[in-house]
Amino acid sequence: MKAIVSLTMAAGLASTGCAQVTPAAPEPLLHISTSFNLVVRLPYGQATVLFGPEGERAWAGKHWDPKFIYPQPPNDAEGAVFTVKHGQHNAVWVTSLADVDARHFQYVYFIPELMVTVIDVRFKPVDAGATAVNVVYTRTAIAPEGNEHVQAMSEVDKTAGKDWQQSIDEYLARSKAAARP
Repeated sequence: MKAIVSLTMAAGLASTGCAQVTPAAPEPLLHISTSFNLVVRLPYGQATVLFGPEGERAWAGKHWDPKFIYPQPPNDAEGAVFTVKHGQHNAVWVTSLADVDARHFQYVYFIPELMVTVIDVRFKPVDAGATAVNVVYTRTAIAPEGNEHVQAMSEVDKTAGKDWQQSIDEYLARSKAAARP
């Protein structure tokens, strides 16, 4: 019976000049992880301060200007919620993990209708005056329009380690110079 109904429907479509259209497969959504390492020439307890949204202001440049929603006054703490401009978009960030004892921080941010990014930061003391930092960016498009953003930002992530290292080193050199009598 099903075969007869299918044949009848196909014949009806053919006689009216309509053909069955198979919907196009949806565009796959990109999911890309990129990682880099750097060394901060500070003891672990001091190095971690540079990786919170407030602490990052010291070295990240003018483009890094988080606007805190919670907590007030702003504080680099687990559960913090803030926004940051990303070009013409406003991203909402959450400090999803800030575990100093475990040497592990994590941030999640999303740009509505485009993408979600998870930034995983792990610390490892090298010696009394230096801390190794591993950063992993995982970006996921949440709509086909987000694929271009995920691809472009992942390309930037590939050189971010060198940029972060240089910015942090320059900040530390300025801080040392300012502390000298």
